[in-house]
Amino acid sequence: MSDTLTSIAARRSIRRYSAEPVAQSTIAQLLLAAQQAPSAKNAQPWRFVVLQGSAALELADIMKRSAAERTAAGVDVGSLPWSAAVIEQAPVTILVLNAAPPADLETGARDDYQFVMIQSTGAAIENMLLAAQAMGLGSLWICDVLYCAPQILAWLAREQQTLVAAIALGHAAEAPGARPRIPWEQLTEWRGAPAAG
Repeated sequence: MSDTLTSIAARRSIRRYSAEPVAQSTIAQLLLAAQQAPSAKNAQPWRFVVLQGSAALELADIMKRSAAERTAAGVDVGSLPWSAAVIEQAPVTILVLNAAPPADLETGARDDYQFVMIQSTGAAIENMLLAAQAMGLGSLWICDVLYCAPQILAWLAREQQTLVAAIALGHAAEAPGARPRIPWEQLTEWRGAPAAG
């Protein structure tokens, strides 16, 4: 099996990290892997904000305050508090944003374009996760930040961009087993004649 397929098969969502730091050169390699993802029209809409130490704790605090406010208002917060706890523990958190212009709210003219740019940004995230796995690091793709996206974007002074996700990174302090997967055969429809060979 190729190294790429091995990383795909071995990757897990890690929610517990050791205190061992991640070298800046390693983070740079992960960002390079993300930057090499395919993007529609080569737009490369992704932007990254690397948070460590007190900056990551500030993000976690925004998430915890948002969870408390929403809970007090009777609004579901999903796993937002647990994701904040992961970010408090992880040595590195990378916020991933989409810098493509937002859709025109009156006409919706750019809705399809924005959807494609989000897909491109997702490809960059997956590259980063697989590179982390190949380099012996654990990672977690966190979308709970979307519960408090306006607050996070204001904190970053990036209100013109779209928050897509946060990625927690570090040396894993757990080794979860593989989660159940629906067999690909049940999810796939074949059409046309198979190729020879």
